[in-house]
Formats: sequence, structure tokens, C-alpha cells
Amino acid sequence: MKWSLLFLSVIALKTCGAGNDKPQLKIKPNANTFVAGDTLSARLRGAKQIVPDAVQYYLDDQPITLPHVFGNERLGDHQLKAVVTNGEQQQEALSSVRLLKSTPPALWTYTVINAYPHDPTAYTQGLEFDGEILYESTGLNGQSTLRKVHVETGEVLQQIPLDQQYFGEGLTLLNNEVFQLTWQENTAFVYDPETLALKRSFRYDQSKEGWGLCNDGKTLYKSDGTAKIWRLDPATGQELDYIEATTHKTILTKINELEWVDGKIYANTYQFQKEVIVVIDPKSGAVERVIDFKGLKAQVDQIPSLNVLNGIAYHPQRNTFFVTGKNWSKLFEVTLQPKK
Repeated sequence: MKWSLLFLSVIALKTCGAGNDKPQLKIKPNANTFVAGDTLSARLRGAKQIVPDAVQYYLDDQPITLPHVFGNERLGDHQLKAVVTNGEQQQEALSSVRLLKSTPPALWTYTVINAYPHDPTAYTQGLEFDGEILYESTGLNGQSTLRKVHVETGEVLQQIPLDQQYFGEGLTLLNNEVFQLTWQENTAFVYDPETLALKRSFRYDQSKEGWGLCNDGKTLYKSDGTAKIWRLDPATGQELDYIEATTHKTILTKINELEWVDGKIYANTYQFQKEVIVVIDPKSGAVERVIDFKGLKAQVDQIPSLNVLNGIAYHPQRNTFFVTGKNWSKLFEVTLQPKK
């Protein structure tokens, strides 16, 4: 168990005859990084000695008592706040706290069991099955589409183009609707799955970009290119809260295409050097597995526009995954297993 002491700078929140002292933020080196089971303790320190009438501490606006033992909180970055009361004067002190996973993720690999044709002009952004029909979202301005694909032949059965201004991103199917994100246009579209007719749209709020999308049967999960994966109300598009994809060492960024499988989020990461999929716990943000797809990209046509691994679709009847990439000439059916 680790005990760490944070020194918090006091910042005027509400002043009533406040002085000109400007305390500075002083944090003991490495004291703001924790894992579950660690104990957080804090002390106020300012330009002059602080003897408050009362102090209330908060972690992400939830009241806590110090010392605080970390338990089931979500992983990632948090804000520690102290509200200091001196008579009629109230001030607040702020500091950042990072909670990491206590153990490293398990390493997994893949086995290819089938390879099917895939449109090499498709800049794949989203991939998901509805029965035997594969829905695909493709990107790039002027080339973005929503399409239905026959898996074994790669034939595009039906598609609609997006307007020139929109860059297509992730997709998912929920409540007999198809949801498709756009990248920097702050807009998501909702379609009829049979006709692909547009039904409605909604705007993003705190997450300014659209990357990947999946659902747990009730709620949408949306990545925005950062470490954050947002939970959205599918009826309104309202962002409810978020998790951050976190390992035992760091918080991962550039979380891309998403797929929900057996209570976990499978996610591509937008990395040119590593072809991996990470498996994330949707409650805590813990990265539980890293699946290494090294060598898969070498099995497709090496064209100039070839880009990263992107696109995960789980087929529940076959219990296999279908993966591809941006401008890849093949769609691979794979099984996953622990790395020996």
C-alpha cells in the first residue's frame, strides 16, 4: 500500500476581503499517480500558514474523506478539490490525480481462418454485423459512404454517399437504427437499416470529434481521438459520462474503431507503428488485453494509399472476428488466443 501526500494551492473561488497572497501548487514528485489500494492524503499549503475553519475534499466533485483509499473508481485522470472555509470567505484548492491499472494487460495474438476480398478504395472507419450483412462506414471527404457488404465476395450490396463536407467515421446498430459518426463536423447521422434513408441527426457536445462507435444494447460508446470513450444516450446523443483507456503505465490516446463483445470494448488505436487491438473494461477503463496483429498488414496489396488496421466486427454465430484496415484489399476472419 502506498501513501502519498499532495500539497494543494489555494485559488480564490469566492472572496470576501481576501488578501493578495497567491499560493503556488506544490506536489511531491510522483505523488499524484496511484493504483487501487493506494491511500491518498493531502495538505493545504500557501504563501501564509492556512488555518481554515473547515475543509471539504472532493474527487471529481464527489465528497471524500481524507485519507482516501482508492478502490473501484474509474481509471485515468481525476481532479482533487478542497473547499476551504474561513468565516465568510470561501476558497478552493485544486490538484490532479492519476489512477492507473495495478497489473499489466494480457498479451494475445490471432489466427487467420479465412481471407475475403475487400474494396481497396474503402477507407474503413466502422464495421459491424447485422445477421449476415456487414455494415461498413468509410471516410475521406468526397469518398465517405455508408454501405452494406456481402462478406464472402466483398460485393457492395447497397450504399449511400455522404455530402462532400462530411468525413465518415465509426458506426453501430442499435434499436433498429444505424448510427454513423463524422470526424470534425460535430455531427452524427441516424439511418433506417433497411433503406439507409436518413432519419435524424444529432450534434456532439463535449467530445468535439467522432472516431469509433459501439453499443451495449442500451447505450452508445463513442471515442473521440483522445483517451476518452463517452457513453451517449442513443435517443438524444447526449454525453452521459466517460472512461479513459488506461494501462498500468499510462493513459492511451487515439482510441479509434470500437466493437462491443461479451461485455468488453474492443478498440483499434490509430498508431502507424503498431497494429494492435486493445480490450477495455467499460466500467473502469482498464486495458485488460492487447491483441498483437503484427504481420497481418503484409498480407494485403501494398498500394500507396494503404493505411492502418481499422475495423472490427464480431460474428456471434461463428464466434470469430472480422478485421480489416483503411484501403486494405482483404477482410480477415480470425480467432483470438493468448500469446505463448
